[in-house]
Amino acid sequence: MISGISLLIVSVVLFFVGYLFYGRYLARKFNLDNSRNTPAHTMKDGVDYVPAKPAVLLGHHFASIAGAAPIIGPITAAVFGWVPVFLWIIIGGIFMGAVHDLSALIASVRHKAQSIGKVIEEQVGPFGKKLFLVFAWATLVLVLAAFLVIVAKTFEAAPEVATASALFILLALVFGLSIYRLKVGLIPGTVIGVGLLFLCIYIGILFPLQLNMSTWIWILMGYIFIASVVPVWMLLQPRDYLNSFLLYFLLIGAFVGILFTNPGIELEPYTGFSQDIGYLFPILFVTVACGAISGFHSLVASGTTSKQLSRETHAMPIGYGSMLIESLLAVIALVTVAVITRQDYQQFMSAGGGGPVPLFSKGVGKFMATFGLPLKTGTSFAALAVSAFALTTLDTATRLARFSFQEFFASKKKTGQTKWLKLNNRFLATLVSVGAGGGLALSGQWKAIWPLFGSANQLLAALALLAVTLWLRNKKSATWFVRYPMYFMYIMTNCALVLLLWKNLRSHNYFLAFCALLLLGVSISMVIHAVRSLRNGKVVE
Repeated sequence: MISGISLLIVSVVLFFVGYLFYGRYLARKFNLDNSRNTPAHTMKDGVDYVPAKPAVLLGHHFASIAGAAPIIGPITAAVFGWVPVFLWIIIGGIFMGAVHDLSALIASVRHKAQSIGKVIEEQVGPFGKKLFLVFAWATLVLVLAAFLVIVAKTFEAAPEVATASALFILLALVFGLSIYRLKVGLIPGTVIGVGLLFLCIYIGILFPLQLNMSTWIWILMGYIFIASVVPVWMLLQPRDYLNSFLLYFLLIGAFVGILFTNPGIELEPYTGFSQDIGYLFPILFVTVACGAISGFHSLVASGTTSKQLSRETHAMPIGYGSMLIESLLAVIALVTVAVITRQDYQQFMSAGGGGPVPLFSKGVGKFMATFGLPLKTGTSFAALAVSAFALTTLDTATRLARFSFQEFFASKKKTGQTKWLKLNNRFLATLVSVGAGGGLALSGQWKAIWPLFGSANQLLAALALLAVTLWLRNKKSATWFVRYPMYFMYIMTNCALVLLLWKNLRSHNYFLAFCALLLLGVSISMVIHAVRSLRNGKVVE
């Protein structure tokens, strides 16, 4: 009988081999060279462009891309059985997701740490860039709305998590000031910071902060506004770095717990091609999302991470390595659902069952209980870690939305100098982004377009890979390692959008149908412009 240990060991070995061989192969293809000064040094401004130590930047990047998606996606997709999900996490993570993240990071660094939109502008033209930035900003507003509600609901249901999260923010401010201004060493600072991190959790349990969901949404809107405009070293970077240790401990605890438990696989390996969420092809590939590949990662890589990369070779562990760690988290999430029966799975996923996060938290709690940790403590810790990373995704997405908004309203003089318009002001850009996401969250309308998020997210991945493919081709470099993943994701995404369009037309949900049609239009228009630029040998104005 196949056990959870088997899945875990196989995935760890394959991810390690993939990093060691395929990752190094990609590093050679991208010609990573530390003699090139990165934008973090050449454009250092103390706000967004700030060189970071690799361990700190790894924590920031990993915490930003992880969130709750690599947990929710695989558990939701397990309705097709554990085998399709497991195979897609492994293959997608090594050959698509990690490639996507690394290539987006390198392409951004080689373009002055500007977004993938800038790469598209140079390869496709201004219209392609504007199209991408509008699409990216709209997707990020949806992320803001969804995660504002998710985090607010979590704080309302678990007020101890709210207290701990508020203390995390204060701790991050002190940590950032200590490392960058008081010159405290990273190792002693980390030891003290992580210790205080767990103290915050304990204080949260003693003094829970109880407020209703609407109040929390307003408070969170204020927080993410501040987090977007203050220097990255002051809050975003240290908070993500410290929070990453929560996920590291979660991964280690779950890993060791699975080794001790040695749970057998109860869920069927394959349950059928058609399920309630749709057909295995292509719905599986847009449901697992961040566990295998995610377009949101390209926004993080080219939005905040590229501006902090101190040396080009750091891109390997931060870009390629972080994605494989996230894929490992996705495998652990899959194991938590694979070890229960289909009947129990259906109960968890029903309207009154709580959904993927409680299922994951309870599963991890059971695994940790085998080495002496109380079940309730393990379950609470897992839930806290997931909610902490949902908040991390929230503040990172706000800064990325601000970047997209600013870049959209950037214009150039004839001299080539960049002129920043009033709409490009970082405070106004943040206010508009937070206002749009917050308004959507408070109205409750975000639920209506949430089913499109998976397709929109994966379309972002396809478009990012398209930009990198065109960039490498114009440099006369090999493109197959980004081109074939781009083909695959483009086909999967558009097939999913067509099915979603047809489904909503049949159910007379014309708003969702219109959104799906709009995404299809963006996708097709971008490809048309890319083909024209290749035929003409220059960008299309």
